[in-house]
Amino acid sequence: MRRRLVGLALGLRQGEALGLWWEDIDLNAGLLRVRRALQRQRGGGLVFTDPKTQRSKRTLPLPAPLLTALRDHQQEQAKEQITAGSLWRGSPCVFTTPVGTPIDPRNDYREFKKLLARAELPSVRLHDLRHTAANLLLAQGVPARVVMEILGHSAIALTMNTYSHIAPEVSREAAERMARMLWHDAAEDRADDDSGDRRDR
Repeated sequence: MRRRLVGLALGLRQGEALGLWWEDIDLNAGLLRVRRALQRQRGGGLVFTDPKTQRSKRTLPLPAPLLTALRDHQQEQAKEQITAGSLWRGSPCVFTTPVGTPIDPRNDYREFKKLLARAELPSVRLHDLRHTAANLLLAQGVPARVVMEILGHSAIALTMNTYSHIAPEVSREAAERMARMLWHDAAEDRADDDSGDRRDR
């Protein structure tokens, strides 16, 4: 499902992904803006709310494959509207039910669990997609402050404390890069010197 791709590739919270409107996505510029979240409130049904924190309002570049997937999704949604006919209850949401209404977070979670079961994968929380996105970014050496901005964390300390377990792996990669930069170059210099000495003889 494409909303899973959005959560995994961009680290969006469930409510942020379900609360996306098409006006929040610039398919030409390849940008996605997080402006609201969809929640079920006790006694109030489904409501759009402000994101969790002020920093949660953010603009994110879309990876090219995800941009393509969203374009395809927009076309498929247009076909769903034709199929539904008079039953279509259009909403501005990117991700909707077959009749165009917002997706209830509870139903979204049930579908996620069924997806895991069909794929014979361990039962994990939907929020774990967000953690996976953060771990992948940090493991690739993306600076923690950039990861903080992508996730919409309120402070870099939250990012570092939440994902401190990935720090040793990142530190090891940094050490290996430093070794390649310093000692590899030094080894090449010695090889060049040795080659020059042999020619002088």
